[in-house]
Amino acid sequence: HCLAVRAVCQREIDGDRGSGYSWKITLLRNYWKSKVKQEWLSGKYSNIPSQHSLPEKSMYPMDADTWGEILEAELER
Repeated sequence: HCLAVRAVCQREIDGDRGSGYSWKITLLRNYWKSKVKQEWLSGKYSNIPSQHSLPEKSMYPMDADTWGEILEAELER
């Protein structure tokens, strides 16, 4: 499971592992973030008319680098 999450959140997984977190804790810390990040990166929310139209689980606390990745992907579309 961690390797699947790492495919989306490589920087986050590598950072947690480098900080000494176990694989279990690393997965718990990054699982939902990877799901939300993947949906943003895939363009699922590219043409949403307003913030009220976003699904409930479309947001998750992410750092500036992650949002930068999402914005770069959006600009490439």
